[in-house]
Amino acid sequence: MIFTTTTEYAIRGLAELAGRSDGRSMMLDELVAGTTLPRDFLAKVFQRLVKAGLLKSAKGRGGGFRLAKPAHEITLREIVEAIDGAIHLDRCAVGLDKCNDHQPCPQHDLYKPIRQRLKDYLNSTTVADLAASLKTKQAWLKIIENQQTEKERQLLSVRTANNK
Repeated sequence: MIFTTTTEYAIRGLAELAGRSDGRSMMLDELVAGTTLPRDFLAKVFQRLVKAGLLKSAKGRGGGFRLAKPAHEITLREIVEAIDGAIHLDRCAVGLDKCNDHQPCPQHDLYKPIRQRLKDYLNSTTVADLAASLKTKQAWLKIIENQQTEKERQLLSVRTANNK
């Protein structure tokens, strides 16, 4: 299943919020700082998440967005359904009206375990999981950046020594 762009931004935005807010409200400008998340588009996405009950928002001083419930209680399925509507994972892979274990389509036996794994993933992956993964990836990126910076210093040092 490939998520829509809107759903991808919702997932990324919630992961950033959960990972950086420590349970407090965060202004959108603060949330998107240092990311590639588009502020104006994310504002619209977050309003949809407020309507779906996944976020709370407040205007004015001390306002912003915060999770409506703990991050470990918000599943990926809830996010996808808040943005794209109900997920119909039980549909036939080739579009037949009647496809089940008793009347299988040609793809039924191949698609059935994939469908179950996808359901399990959407139902068991939480915003807390996404935030933890994001932090791990950011830590990994910092290590890579530091290694690149060190290599650049070494290269500059070699160039300087060769020019003397």
